[in-house]
Order: sequence, then structure tokens, then C-alpha cells
Amino acid sequence: MEGPVAGIVLGSISDLELGVKTKEVLEALGIPFEMTVASAHRTPDDVVNYARNARARGLKVIIAVAGLSAALPGALAAHTTLPVIGVPAPAGTLGGMDALLSVAQMPPGVPVGAVGIGAARNAALFAARIIALFDETIHEKVWEDAAAAKLKVVESREEIRDLPSPPSTAFREA
Repeated sequence: MEGPVAGIVLGSISDLELGVKTKEVLEALGIPFEMTVASAHRTPDDVVNYARNARARGLKVIIAVAGLSAALPGALAAHTTLPVIGVPAPAGTLGGMDALLSVAQMPPGVPVGAVGIGAARNAALFAARIIALFDETIHEKVWEDAAAAKLKVVESREEIRDLPSPPSTAFREA
């Protein structure tokens, strides 16, 4: 892949921590990305132009991180046909619940994929799965990441001590 295929747009620099978590996953999977700040309320023209130019610049998916009213994912989705994944930031007096509802309650015709509050890793993995539809190398890396997560859970069973545990046969295919 040449050039970024995933765009990460932060509604504010205060969302950078979630942007970094997203970046870490994309880097681990070998997915080229770019990251910027654009506000649906304070720089709306930048949001519109970014969305309208994204596909022509080679992006395949946009991850939008925003808190409070979280208008950014919907504003981006309104101006592109690319998939937009909204990451509600845990901010404000409602701890991100307002952002989650804003991202999840889009009007008909403006789809936005919503992940949980602060779920930057899931947003990156969702973006990777979209990109994997067209890139076999990324598909393999996503599959390996899922296998590693599975192994971590299986290995964690060994940490349960002094409590009744099921036999290993309990997890065999029936």
C-alpha cells in the first residue's frame, strides 16, 4: 500500500489519547494512516473538504473521534461514501454517553459505525477488517491478531487457582 488508507480525525486535540490507541493498532497491522484535528463546529469547512477529498486521496475508511455532542462522525459521513467509524470520547459530565448516543443515532441515509465509549482499539480493528476486504496481507494480519487474542483468553484460564474449574474437554467441539 502506498499512502494512507485510513484517516483518523480528532474533533479536538483533547482526543489525542484515543487517536494514539487507534494509531498503535493500525501500525501493528501494517496499515498506513494519517491523523488530523478538525471540528464539526469550529472548522466545519475543513471537515467537509476532508470528507469530500478523502476517497480521491486513496483513503478507504475514516475513524472519527469526538466527545460531547460528537457531531464529527456524522458530519464526515454526510460528505463521503467512505465508511466512517465513530469513537465516542469519554468526556463531559455524562462521561461519553452523550457522544455515544450522538454517534449511534444518525438519521436515515447518513450511516456511521459506532463503537463503545473510548473503544479506539475496536475502531481500528473494524477499520482493518474493512481494508482487509481488499487486501489479503491485511486480512492475514487481522486473522493473526484475532488468534492471538483467543490464545490470551485460553492461557488466562491457568491463572484461576483454588476454584473449581471445568475440564479441558468442556471446550472441545461437540
